[in-house]
Amino acid sequence: MKKLIAFTILLAAFSSCSDSDTYQDIEKPVTVTPPVTETPGTNPPAVTSYTKNAKSIIDANCIGCHQSGRSAGFRPLTTYAEVKAAVENAGLLNRIQLQTGQQGIMPQAGRMSQANIDVIVKWNTDGLKEN
Repeated sequence: MKKLIAFTILLAAFSSCSDSDTYQDIEKPVTVTPPVTETPGTNPPAVTSYTKNAKSIIDANCIGCHQSGRSAGFRPLTTYAEVKAAVENAGLLNRIQLQTGQQGIMPQAGRMSQANIDVIVKWNTDGLKEN
């Protein structure tokens, strides 16, 4: 009787196997496409430029003080040439990367978002392109 039960189990196991279903037959291809973003506040864009990416951040965070007639009017940041010069010669990148409370931080009201800082740093890395 034990042999009959064992034989039945083995027969069932072997008959349930089929070589027609392989992993290739049952696998479904999966395509993964990474997201593409160009919005400041998320990931820096693939290639940055002043006009497309950096200008809006500078306008929102810097020109309140850095324009003629304002407290920091001696270093205006209202044009591409002025902002580029500040990055190259006036330590703008270092100052925007300081932590809130550190002396010399810009903007003085407090550190801007890391995402905005990343865009400005990437603009520099990408060669300070205008458009």
